[in-house]
Amino acid sequence: MFDVIVAGGGPTGLFLACELRLAGVRPLVLERRPEPDPADKAHGLAGQVVRLLDHRGLFERCGGRGAPAPAPGFFFGGLPLPLHTLGEENPMYLLPVNQRDLEQVLKERAAELGADVRRGREVLSFSQTDDRVDVVVRAPDGAETTLTARYLVGCDGARSLIRRQAGIAFPGVSDDSVVDRSALIGPSDRFRLVPGGRVVIDGLGEVPAHFHRTEKGVFTLLAHDPERPLVNTAEWEDAPAGDFPGTGAPMTLAEMEESVERVLGVRLPLAPPPEGAPTMLRRLCGRNSRLADRYRVGRVFLAGDAAHVSHGPTLNLALQDAANLAWKLAAALRGWAPEGLLDSYEAERRVSGERVLMHTQAASALLAPGADVTALRLLFAELLGSPENLHMVAALMAGADVRHDMGEERPAAPTGRFVPPIDLTTGDGHVRRLAELLRDARPLLLDLTGGDDLAATAEPWNDRVRRVTATADRAPAPAMLIRPDGYVAWAGADPDGLKAALTRWFSPA
Repeated sequence: MFDVIVAGGGPTGLFLACELRLAGVRPLVLERRPEPDPADKAHGLAGQVVRLLDHRGLFERCGGRGAPAPAPGFFFGGLPLPLHTLGEENPMYLLPVNQRDLEQVLKERAAELGADVRRGREVLSFSQTDDRVDVVVRAPDGAETTLTARYLVGCDGARSLIRRQAGIAFPGVSDDSVVDRSALIGPSDRFRLVPGGRVVIDGLGEVPAHFHRTEKGVFTLLAHDPERPLVNTAEWEDAPAGDFPGTGAPMTLAEMEESVERVLGVRLPLAPPPEGAPTMLRRLCGRNSRLADRYRVGRVFLAGDAAHVSHGPTLNLALQDAANLAWKLAAALRGWAPEGLLDSYEAERRVSGERVLMHTQAASALLAPGADVTALRLLFAELLGSPENLHMVAALMAGADVRHDMGEERPAAPTGRFVPPIDLTTGDGHVRRLAELLRDARPLLLDLTGGDDLAATAEPWNDRVRRVTATADRAPAPAMLIRPDGYVAWAGADPDGLKAALTRWFSPA
């Protein structure tokens, strides 16, 4: 019997497997595709998920350099956000890694940790009892077998079989009026990028490279790789009903050219990427915003796109789902999960899902054509001139606006929030970043008090919680209890408060 069967071996399933292995759990990942999906999909991660990857030592493996730094700017609804003006209050981090490369990094990491990942295995059905889940699986040769685990997690995408068979509703809204087209193209002398995030296009002049809105639609040009820029259009038109995420005749480069011409009003000949480079031609007819009404039925859980879809940063959301769920499953499997711990997964992550769907729909509405939308954009741009409003929008997009209930009536400032970055001098005299102490995904008591009171309080939990003493020039609290998913479960210096938090999250000693 396996500890956990993970249905779906995309980024969410692989990251969940990594987190489970770090927690000492034996997961089995079952992926229907015999090989990784070569399609070019998401092109970056944004918000506190970037720091979560840094906690696991994956930031640099995904192309980052050194430690994550706040982004100087970003966009909301195509409106520029001058995040550099927020200074140290800037919550937005960016990591320009495409989904294909991220999946490769996670695949390699899962193998290093000894996760059992089996490709070409299609989950057909499952049934569960009070103490197990039986999963029927079809192998590449067509043979069907039944595998058993203590828990099953559906990371099998927007059309999730696990969600449907669990009887979990997937309510939401669909907007069939929007058609999004994307293509990776080759370099061209008809356009050139200039400083300030802008592009000069022959016959049109200089326009924003990101989110250039016209009354015909939206045009964007992303050039993380100058040899194969990504061009995207969004048009509000009659789309084929029921196409999710888009079917029908294959997308062509000529179709992309025609769409660009309709949006910009000028013809922009497009060439394919250089030979041997990844290609992508994608048409998405309609936009869906959906959120599972439950994330759990008995021993079956949902994570990633199986739980939520939107025209937005769902991969950011998905990886944080995995981090939240993994340590809680491990606690249940190892016998020290307090009552209600597994239920807290849905309670915490569904709130984040609601926030992402809300801001994604709002941002999409700000890009739609029409004089009324243009007026709304002018008003919204004025509101973003306030540092308070700018920070609110940035925190919303970063996922930093969510504060989990940690059971205290008057929690200290960092309690319930994702732990801030801190530079520490540990007891051995080494200067280290806090992220370096979180590589093993264990609960951590960071003690900056210099005394022994907290050590005596935490001693009965030493088998579950690691304690590190250190000093710091700047810290939000004298001590912090940090959960494996990066959230602060308690902060302060009161031993009684620490004992209550240890009991709440890691069971009585």
